[in-house]
Amino acid sequence: MELIYKGKTKDVYKLDGNNVLLKFKDDVTGEDGVFDPGANTVGLSIEGAGQSGLRMTKYFFEKMADKDIPTHYVDANIDEVTMTVRSAKVFGKGLEVICRYRAVGSFLRRYGAYCEEGQPLDAFVEVTLKDDDRNDPPINKDGLAQLGLLTTDEYVTLEALTKEISGVVRAELATKGLDLYDIKLEFGRDAESGKIMLIDEISGGNMRVYKDGTYIAPMDLEKLILA
Repeated sequence: MELIYKGKTKDVYKLDGNNVLLKFKDDVTGEDGVFDPGANTVGLSIEGAGQSGLRMTKYFFEKMADKDIPTHYVDANIDEVTMTVRSAKVFGKGLEVICRYRAVGSFLRRYGAYCEEGQPLDAFVEVTLKDDDRNDPPINKDGLAQLGLLTTDEYVTLEALTKEISGVVRAELATKGLDLYDIKLEFGRDAESGKIMLIDEISGGNMRVYKDGTYIAPMDLEKLILA
């Protein structure tokens, strides 16, 4: 298979037609050997992390399909740690969309003068540009439109999808007594139809989840959800 892109946590290969193959790795983002879903660098490698992330991603993408939420998911092979997806065109060089239910992470670092750690938030949606050199700068609706990355109507769609998807994940976690603090999502346009859809993954590696005030590591989270 032809390698299209070598990423931090997965590699992308070209398939026939409009599909591509994602190969999940055991590398996770973080700094100084500590996992951080918001970090721009690979911080450590955890054996089994790729398969764990894929199992959760398959689980949640199938939940989205049940609710007719558009995603790039086609199917997954857990043993080979691969996922077949529809080709997507990202916005610019890529956007990350974070839905926040609690004041933690970079939100707390920026706005800590006005909030306390863990303070509840009402599905606060934040968009950042994928740009490691500039530390993934936040950008608003007007900025996205003026830079030609996203129309204002597309932003409305993006925000609504973010809240809907995050709400599905949050509700599912709540059935296990788990509390979703924030989740990072990625979107793109279907390469054929141009329709905005959820891409990348939904796993413990792109969310912060707590149980009774204690942080749950990604691989432990997968075991709790899929047990």
